[in-house]
Amino acid sequence: MLFLTAFRNMRRRLGFTIINVLGLAMGIASCLLIFLVVRYELGYDSFNKKADRIYRVNHHSIDYNPRVTPAMGPAMRAYFPELTVAQLFYIDAQVKVGNDRFNEKNFPFADEWVPRVFDYRWISGDPNTALSAPRSIVLTESYARKYFGNKDAMGQTVTIDNRWDCKVTGVIKDLPGNTSLPFPFMVSMLTVEKELHGSHEYWNIPDGSFTYFALPENVSIASIRGRIHDFLDKTWGSDVSKTATLILQPLRDVHFDQQYLYITVSPTTSRQTYWALAGIALFIIVTACINFINLATGQSATRAREVGVRKVLGARRPQLIGQFLGEAGLQVVLASLLGLLAAALLTPRLAAWLGIGISAGELTEPVVLAVLVGLTLLIIPLAGLYPAFVQSAFRPILTLKGSAPNSRGGLALRRGLVILQFGISQLMIIGTIVVARQMDYFQNRDLGFNKDFVISFDIPDTAHRQLLWQQLSSLTGVSAISFNSGSPANLTGATGYDAPQYGLTGENITEFKSVDEHFIRMFGLTMLAGDTIMKRSAQDSILPIVVNETLVNSLNIKDPHAALDKMIRFDGISGRIIGVVHDFQSESKHKKRRACIIDYDSRRFWNACVRLDPHDMHGTIDRIGKLWSTLWPKELFQYEFLDEHIATFYRQEEQVYTAFRMFSLIAIGIGCLGLYGLIAFATLQRTREVGIRKVLGASVPGIVLLFSREFIWLIALAFVISAPIAWLAMHSWLMNFAYRIDIGWVTFAVAIGVSFLIAALTIAQKTVRAAVASPVKSLRTE
Repeated sequence: MLFLTAFRNMRRRLGFTIINVLGLAMGIASCLLIFLVVRYELGYDSFNKKADRIYRVNHHSIDYNPRVTPAMGPAMRAYFPELTVAQLFYIDAQVKVGNDRFNEKNFPFADEWVPRVFDYRWISGDPNTALSAPRSIVLTESYARKYFGNKDAMGQTVTIDNRWDCKVTGVIKDLPGNTSLPFPFMVSMLTVEKELHGSHEYWNIPDGSFTYFALPENVSIASIRGRIHDFLDKTWGSDVSKTATLILQPLRDVHFDQQYLYITVSPTTSRQTYWALAGIALFIIVTACINFINLATGQSATRAREVGVRKVLGARRPQLIGQFLGEAGLQVVLASLLGLLAAALLTPRLAAWLGIGISAGELTEPVVLAVLVGLTLLIIPLAGLYPAFVQSAFRPILTLKGSAPNSRGGLALRRGLVILQFGISQLMIIGTIVVARQMDYFQNRDLGFNKDFVISFDIPDTAHRQLLWQQLSSLTGVSAISFNSGSPANLTGATGYDAPQYGLTGENITEFKSVDEHFIRMFGLTMLAGDTIMKRSAQDSILPIVVNETLVNSLNIKDPHAALDKMIRFDGISGRIIGVVHDFQSESKHKKRRACIIDYDSRRFWNACVRLDPHDMHGTIDRIGKLWSTLWPKELFQYEFLDEHIATFYRQEEQVYTAFRMFSLIAIGIGCLGLYGLIAFATLQRTREVGIRKVLGASVPGIVLLFSREFIWLIALAFVISAPIAWLAMHSWLMNFAYRIDIGWVTFAVAIGVSFLIAALTIAQKTVRAAVASPVKSLRTE
């Protein structure tokens, strides 16, 4: 009976019911989606049963580095026999299966201990022996299908880099997307034993070489850390143990530690970012509940006579509270069901937008359903309890006489809730603007070089390099060419440098690039002093080098011209500074620009950069690919746009920005729904007043201003409260980056302007209709 009455009342006020249910459904759907995203990100590597006991071995000397020598795994197994130590060496290479060829990125050579440290789900093969023999390969399920279709992959042959014919010895289930060590397949480390034979020196640290170990349950990590110095001393000598150390990092922290550079396998992020996203979910639910409370208490006057009649007929206050809570509960349950349906429909799209592995099927998991039930049980009293107490407290003798209840406290509460709602909306608007500006600054501002219309691709060997140059130069659509070790946005090498004569005696890290004589001009680098890079003889004992501002500043030299002809030592050789170039961004703006040395060394020209004419880029790329494939017919041509490469630096930030923008728009949309409901109710209550004002000569703009005036000052007050909070929050977020925008007053001016515009459009949509209505009809309204 209770729910039947509730249903009748909801149908009688259908418009306001739709606004309430729609707002709550949007809020609940957003919370469920955010829960899936946050659980996914905070659950990185949790598929490993031993995740709490797995550690990565990081090298720390003059820089933080998660890479270590390939000899680290065998050395640790010998010194720490109680540990299960795994070694991986990630590379990119061409894969050939039958007549089909593929360019595959980020796959590891892995030793036989990797399956014992990490928990993979094996479909075929023995995890204890699958990687114990040279030229063995273990495929993930999707790559087994990619290479062999529906055939059994076991025992089939996969050729790696045109050098190693590998036999498939295992197939495993695809790894979850939230792993810090993703791969399409693993190749036995013994396959490249000869190639890694010279990598046993501690300082020989190739790209992609990682060491992990699993700690036994009865051994503490403190006992292992306490023996690291002795391990380094006995394995590589005192020269290493005095200048370097190993940091043992828990596996669950790998994805969330942004101090480590050179990470090419998976991106890192901040836990605080996803807690902030959870905070947005809270804001959204609060905004939806405010809508409900405001509309329910705003309708008190229209329900006062109903309450009076029920009390006269013997209804007690607890019964009335039960009735109003029943109505609220029915609306919240309906909203929860609609929210679950909306979340299921939106999950695949959200997963594609953010590039993460979540699915609609997760919404049926017990923990997600528990969250939904918890939200429902939380929202019912949060949104329904106060209106129920307010409406059940009306005095029947007054309401039956037609006296509308007038509660200053209720009006003050509604205004306070509107201020809170607008404050949350303005927090979202300011945050979205700041993140958007920072993302633009990341990818387009203050790079120090021209990134437009540039592609880069590999030069497989030196035999055809000169012929490649000649043929590229003759192509129409090619405006500039440079051969180098990497583009300005590629950190292709780093080494130590010193200059004792200038007080620089300790080890300092510098980036090291080898480029041709066209590099600086092609990328528009700004020369501050001296000459650009020129061709040189490989026999020169002293290298002519160009350095950047940061390196000059490290020598305590203020004027770039004063640095010319100065000598520094790096990588065991001497260099003479012939030029100084303006700093340019070769890494993410999370980190400060480091010192950089540029020289001419044609032995390191394994990369080609080509600037294209923008009018026929795709045609030019096709022509480049054909001539490249003619020179290297056994290889696959693969290129990358420079601006797309720069965008990968900020992939995690782009994902967060996408989520932030989407859920902020939802929060603002819910706020607009609530504002629309309040305005609709206000115009309904004041219909006769509007008619009288029009008869007395009031204009349409005047009537619109009448309804807008109160909300304008509420928005202004909300801005005064929310602006300092938004500044503190976004300033804290910006401090994660070495280079960042200045928030500035313009951001806040735009935010308040957008707030007024959104409110004005929402208010005008309803009030203009009331203002242009016939006053005759308005005056007939009771």
